[in-house]
Amino acid sequence: MHKTIENVKRAMLSMQRASWEQGVAAQALLELGDRELVVLMAKESVLRQDVDGRLSVLYTDQGVTDPAAAGEAVFTAAEWTGDQQLIDASQKMLDYLLHKAPKTEDGTLSHVVQGKQLWIDSMYMVPPFLAVAGHPALAVTQIKGMHRRLWDADKQLYSHMWDEDKQEFIRKAAWGVGNGWAAAGMVRVIAALPCEMQRERDQLIEIVQSLVKSILRFQRDDGLFHNVIDDPSSFIETNLAQMLAYAIYRGIAAGWLDTDYVSAADKMRQTAQQKVDDLGFVQDVCGAPHFNSPGTATEGQAFFLLMEAAHRDLRAN
Repeated sequence: MHKTIENVKRAMLSMQRASWEQGVAAQALLELGDRELVVLMAKESVLRQDVDGRLSVLYTDQGVTDPAAAGEAVFTAAEWTGDQQLIDASQKMLDYLLHKAPKTEDGTLSHVVQGKQLWIDSMYMVPPFLAVAGHPALAVTQIKGMHRRLWDADKQLYSHMWDEDKQEFIRKAAWGVGNGWAAAGMVRVIAALPCEMQRERDQLIEIVQSLVKSILRFQRDDGLFHNVIDDPSSFIETNLAQMLAYAIYRGIAAGWLDTDYVSAADKMRQTAQQKVDDLGFVQDVCGAPHFNSPGTATEGQAFFLLMEAAHRDLRAN
């Protein structure tokens, strides 16, 4: 398994380009415990920091929340090293989110700079950084703002995109990877909340427990899911299984998710392992760059590593 993990890591590093890709890749390295690579990735994120404070920005990056995905790695690397450049960059990213980024009237961050759109992806990109960077209450507020708009109470799943200005869905479908972003993002926030926020922690735990249970209703015999969770005509993809396995392993290890879920997570993990080719690419995830067919993607690589880190830590308990 060590060789597989190294191959997946190498392939991931060859692929990461966009801000969210660099962020989730750095988070995978953070949870694997690869401090040297975390610092290197953090420095690269700072190298491409926009004047407004957004990290890891490419020339055409229109993301508000995606650049914050690198924030946790930059913040942590700054704590490790005391590097003033990293400290300043982390603060600039935080200042952008607090004071400059477009928001709804209730303060929920837009996913993109044009208009006010809420995407479920943001639940992973922003709240974990806010939680570790000294704003845990705001992290919870962001999650609640997204939850109010994107949670489908009938399906007990998250829809993908909401337009606040038009008060309508851009994409109402229960995108698999989107629900994976939500589950994994909340798991990271739950772990980061201070003890005095037990009530908020319990609220998030209840949401994740409900989400895990709902997604598992649609698990296939091979352990995987369809790209749109409740649409069997959509293609079968690998990454939601990795994301959900990660969330389950972390929840069980933390004591707030029932151990009965481990068998479902193990099935997902076993199938995902079979999807890794000789070069280390995790095949048949919701594929970059258009995410409309099975293929490969940086987040597919990263969540294989996050899943393995979570499984390792669970077994070490």
